Amino acid sequence: MTGTYEHSLDSAGRLIVPSKLREELGSQFYLAVGVKENLTLYPMAAWNKLQERVANLTTAQAASMDVFFASAQLCEPDKQWRFQVPSYLKDYAKIDRDVVITGNNDRAQIWSAENWKAKTAQQLNPEHIAALLEGLGI
Repeated sequence: MTGTYEHSLDSAGRLIVPSKLREELGSQFYLAVGVKENLTLYPMAAWNKLQERVANLTTAQAASMDVFFASAQLCEPDKQWRFQVPSYLKDYAKIDRDVVITGNNDRAQIWSAENWKAKTAQQLNPEHIAALLEGLGI
């Protein structure tokens, strides 16, 4: 998935899936905490791959994933492609109303508009991009 999409939660706390991400996310997907005060949308294939990897962990390692899986929500968007974002996930990601949804390889991320602005201010510069590409051998 790729792209950056600015959206807002509606008065009922629902978020609309950007039209360009709908096919890749599918009619069911998982919403879970992200690693940087954001949320992650996992298409079923990516979620299943994650579950397989966790199944191969030791019991102690898998136990560290308890909170992650407890936070996850299966989402089935309505006819307008809206889904509910639970308040505890909004709190975790510091989401009030305005969000930025970004494509990130095999998943999408949801950021508060403020957190996304701070992240891009820090990382969207030629030196950082050059270092990333160089690290990939490009």
